[in-house]
Amino acid sequence: MTTFQAPQASAGSRIIGLGSYQPETVVSNHDLAQRMDTSDEWIRDRVGIVNRRIAAKDEGVVDMSVTAGTRAIADAGLTPADIGGVIVATCTMPSTIPNAAAQVADKIGIKAAAAFDLNAACAGFCYAVATASDIVRAGTLKNVLVIGAEKLTDWTDQDDRSTAIIFADGAGAVVISASDENQIGPVAWGSAGDMADVINIVDRDSFIHQEGQTVFRWATTQIAPIAIRAAELAGVELSDVDVFAPHQANLRIIEAIAKRLRNNGAREDLKVARDIVESGNTSSASIPMALDHMRAAGEISSGDVVLMVGFGAGLSYAGQVVRCP
Repeated sequence: MTTFQAPQASAGSRIIGLGSYQPETVVSNHDLAQRMDTSDEWIRDRVGIVNRRIAAKDEGVVDMSVTAGTRAIADAGLTPADIGGVIVATCTMPSTIPNAAAQVADKIGIKAAAAFDLNAACAGFCYAVATASDIVRAGTLKNVLVIGAEKLTDWTDQDDRSTAIIFADGAGAVVISASDENQIGPVAWGSAGDMADVINIVDRDSFIHQEGQTVFRWATTQIAPIAIRAAELAGVELSDVDVFAPHQANLRIIEAIAKRLRNNGAREDLKVARDIVESGNTSSASIPMALDHMRAAGEISSGDVVLMVGFGAGLSYAGQVVRCP
């Protein structure tokens, strides 16, 4: 039997670049209170959001991805010619064909790239990081651009108080590259398809629907064990983790999970991403965007051990430990 030639595997993978993009338009809680029965206090109390960014009508997932991706490539010290593949994690393209990734690659100047979209909703970025890491470690590609990007406002009823106060737009990106030392831990992931209906969009003429209380109970009880498992798979203690960067779903959910991590050994000085306060819930974009904002603010540094965990519609979840570039 003939044995086929295999690519030369890499010892490990790592994140070497980080970038993000947010639209210019800021919508505050006070702005929302002018059009619906709500208030700044009510929104802060329930979800912890103060402001969110909204994309212009002519600004889509591809546009935001291009800016975030270009910034991540520059941050990595690479050029578009160095990138072999593009993965865009998104659940908000206006149509499924063509995919975002091929368009993004072309607009950035990445020629003949392997390009595909990945839809795991709010867990999409962590799923894409796991996929890119495996591609790189297998030796299939040397550098992969991973982008989480969403225009959730296209799929949100702006008069629905249960969703309009939460969802926003933006993009975040990382470059994942081959490395002599592994700096991306194994993924802890899974799904709960029996709860698929609690977050959904029925058809192309519908808006996003979310059973908030059900999602809140699920996230506050089921996600901390996934984060803990991700640390175990990476071979690190929770006390080794410098930064906790969960999906920015709801500030109360973030605080509840962080509390459980501290109760299980995480340090009291654990830095927790709270980007949701000024950015809202941007689904697959929220984790890389939060990390980029924390780094820009000097809250985290290169080499920090970061525990990421994404969770959302599907229901799907995924987490891994990485080093901050």
